[in-house]
Amino acid sequence: MSSSDRSQAVGVKTYEVRTYGCQMNVHDSERLSGLLEDAGYVRAPEGSNGDADVVVFNTCAVRENADNKLYGNLGHLAPMKTKRPGMQIAVGGCLAQKDRDTIVKRAPWVDVVFGTHNIGKLPVLLERARVQEEAQVEIAESLEAFPSTLPTRRESAYAAWVSISVGCNNTCTFCIVPALRGKEKDRRPGDILAEVEALVAEGVSEITLLGQNVNAYGSDIGDREAFSKLLRACGKIEGLERVRFTSPHPRDFTDDVIAAMAETPNAMPQLHMPLQSGSDTVLKAMRRSYRQERYLGIIEKVRAAIPHAAISTDIIVGFPGETEEDFEQTLHVVREARFAQAFTFQYSKRPGTPAATMENQIPKQVVQARYERLVALQEEISWEENKKQVGRTLELMVAEGEGRKDDSTHRLSGRAPDNRLVHFTKPDQEVRPGDVVTVEITYAAPHHLLAEGPVLDVRRTRAGDAWEKRNAAESAKPAGVLLGLPKIGVPEPLPAATGGCTAR
Repeated sequence: MSSSDRSQAVGVKTYEVRTYGCQMNVHDSERLSGLLEDAGYVRAPEGSNGDADVVVFNTCAVRENADNKLYGNLGHLAPMKTKRPGMQIAVGGCLAQKDRDTIVKRAPWVDVVFGTHNIGKLPVLLERARVQEEAQVEIAESLEAFPSTLPTRRESAYAAWVSISVGCNNTCTFCIVPALRGKEKDRRPGDILAEVEALVAEGVSEITLLGQNVNAYGSDIGDREAFSKLLRACGKIEGLERVRFTSPHPRDFTDDVIAAMAETPNAMPQLHMPLQSGSDTVLKAMRRSYRQERYLGIIEKVRAAIPHAAISTDIIVGFPGETEEDFEQTLHVVREARFAQAFTFQYSKRPGTPAATMENQIPKQVVQARYERLVALQEEISWEENKKQVGRTLELMVAEGEGRKDDSTHRLSGRAPDNRLVHFTKPDQEVRPGDVVTVEITYAAPHHLLAEGPVLDVRRTRAGDAWEKRNAAESAKPAGVLLGLPKIGVPEPLPAATGGCTAR
């Protein structure tokens, strides 16, 4: 019996949300799930693969061939929808904001198309499409409601995104997101802190402040130090153990933010600082309003204030006009900055961006060769930096789903304060996601650490209690309407795609 048959047997409708792109989309998808559950839907079981009453695509426009991938996925659902009267398909996100009516012209079996500014309308549009028996396309040109004011169905019981702004005022030539998300709009500090306090009251112990350019926060409300003040205010919230943020922009990264990171006890020693290129010439062509010297200066200041900080970055290889000398400058910055991790991407044209029409597009084979050299260098540095962790005693927040081999190795996984992934020996006593363990690092690999000795200490937390309560509630739901075990864990710290969106 399919999930839809089981759901109909007990009188409920199921939904599935498929998310592509950056953390902002992940956060929006939690809101979409909350809206649907508020309207009476329940999540389809894991692995339903489109076997749901409503399937929502939350799309990204910065990925290469994003439109082809979307229409391919929509095509796979067309015969399924033909066989199942009443099934509905909705498309939202950045690609929907960009393509609008094109979607229903190319895929006339789609019921709803909505944009980045009006995600709160999804249940209404689904009902309208059902009653009128025709596709509903509604794209707002400006934000109708800040996403965090909408209902939510969080993926984690103990870690949460908190959006502090939407939109972006930058004009990077490789990025289409400002045209799709609009100009920066900031939330009031009181609203943000009220949300954080409410989350902590529910058992959340880690938050990630989220925005297209988080450290530009305040430009919309007239306070240039608003972001550092927000970090310090988060430090005063009792029960909030870890605060992270993503992603900043080097142009707006000021000394008061560094001081706030260093002086706020629950601000984690981790920084994701997009580089994109180490060449001043390429940075100018990208319209990135900083240069190599400024970037390395920020890294130096952060390391002086927070010696154990783990710094990660985004880098684009093969931007139009990039010479071998330009690429060598990128390698130079990588050697100097010694990133714990770098998300490296080969440049590819994004329709609608100025860079897509620039001359001197770099041949694919050249881009590939440079990319491989960069990856090899960063792998070497990541491993060397991780080896420095061996012998350190660290507190880990226990995660679920982050160690794919945990069952076979009899280990558990957790995140260190600097967000490094650590696999540790499973202790005799019960440990829940959200609890905190103390371990000694015994081995380093390029992308993870091992603590092979016994766990030194286990601290049960309110966050662990929240995970246990939620897990019990999920398990108690009747067969056929199970939401599936939630994908518990710290929100993904970095986007899978760059060149725009939250990878600023």
